[in-house]
Amino acid sequence: MQPTDTRDATVEREPQGTVRRAARPKPGERRIHILQTLAAMLETPKGEKITTAALAARLGVSEAALYRHFASKAQMFEGLIDFIEQTLFALINQIVAKEPNGILQARAIALMLINFSTKNAGMTRVLTCEALVGEHARLAERVNQMLDRIEASLRQCLRVALAESEGPATAATVVLPPGYDPAVRASLVVRYVIGCWHRYAQSGFVREPGEYADEQLRIILQ
Repeated sequence: MQPTDTRDATVEREPQGTVRRAARPKPGERRIHILQTLAAMLETPKGEKITTAALAARLGVSEAALYRHFASKAQMFEGLIDFIEQTLFALINQIVAKEPNGILQARAIALMLINFSTKNAGMTRVLTCEALVGEHARLAERVNQMLDRIEASLRQCLRVALAESEGPATAATVVLPPGYDPAVRASLVVRYVIGCWHRYAQSGFVREPGEYADEQLRIILQ
């Protein structure tokens, strides 16, 4: 990618040799492109620390051009965290709306979290906070708050499952063992998912995070 001028506009040459100036990308489009490029750079197996200079070079712009869209690198990471959070909770809401069984809700949510990592390798390093080492402390706090929200969602699913188990039996009822604690199981599921993310990142994105996940989640949840 060749450097462009710092006004975020490119010049293209028509076949006849005439020169025209391409339409300047909208601010929102440029922001999305920056975040997509940052996420792609996080996919490097060695996990090198990313600098704004390296990001600007990958985009073919100056660092000053980056700062017209984001005040700092921390704000860029916040943009990635916002995207992750919005995506995950939209999917969680879809799962809860479609699946009435609490245990199956929790299992589907956990598998979704693991599959998200598979499809978004670079963002896995944000979810594990590996990419946030040395960055502003508020970024790790944001990720931890998101994980707390996920755990609360799982806890609610398992409370539904417990109520189903203790209520009138039907063909779809999942009977849970005595002393079943939704809070304990939800916490265990979150720790299991985080472990899958870490293993995936530490393997250089080679070891699939979903390996045996369905079978293992059945054990954890029941």
